[in-house]
Amino acid sequence: MKYERFNLLGVQVSAINMQQALEKIREWIERGERQYVCVVPAHSIMDAYRQPELRPLFNAAGLCTPDGMGVVWLLKWYGYPHVSRVYGPDLMLAVCEQSVDEGWSHFFYGGAPGIAERLAECLQARFPGLQVAGAYCPPFGELSIEEEYQVVELINSSGADVVWVGISSPKQERWMAKQRQSLHAPVLIGVGAAFDFLSGAKPQAPRWVQRSGFEWLYRFIREPRRLWRRYIQYPLFIVLIVAQRLGILRFPQP
Repeated sequence: MKYERFNLLGVQVSAINMQQALEKIREWIERGERQYVCVVPAHSIMDAYRQPELRPLFNAAGLCTPDGMGVVWLLKWYGYPHVSRVYGPDLMLAVCEQSVDEGWSHFFYGGAPGIAERLAECLQARFPGLQVAGAYCPPFGELSIEEEYQVVELINSSGADVVWVGISSPKQERWMAKQRQSLHAPVLIGVGAAFDFLSGAKPQAPRWVQRSGFEWLYRFIREPRRLWRRYIQYPLFIVLIVAQRLGILRFPQP
């Protein structure tokens, strides 16, 4: 089954909802395909706008899910009423819940020291029977060729079906695109801050804030020094979307 994708500033965002994302992930695992998933809020689209070399990485993904409410509203505006938010932490919970019955195993790659292990423990407590193949926190900075090889060997030897990647965007998209063919796991999913939220390392915005479209403001208030560069782009994002809609800016299909 193939889902439509819509061009937002050059990034082909999948016009899907959570159930469709789960169906596609199951399909890949059953077929043993090698795919990766990017969750795409507005700031990721802006990253790709400012750094055009990122666009092919997003567009080569099996799915680019609408992670932010702004992206969801845009897709609905463009004629996709069935679309709903496929948010990284929610996607992780949904896949883990489904995998208890399916027997899928998971590897957690990323986070600060100890976070991946804590995340695995939290998810196993929440979903009894969840199979955890392994967890690893990569060292800060770029890995050497030898370190990259060791990581690939570690993940492959675990036999994981799903590899969760939490090393922030766009670093995680670069990593997934680079390692996709070296890793045996059918599915890689980049979920960034989900590692911190679901492990309890950082508080998550209340559900009503998430639905309102102001989760970015909640996070900015809590971490202004780290996130201000990300969210200061949002007014420009709106201007660029309008310019694309009016045909002033054009982004060729890949």
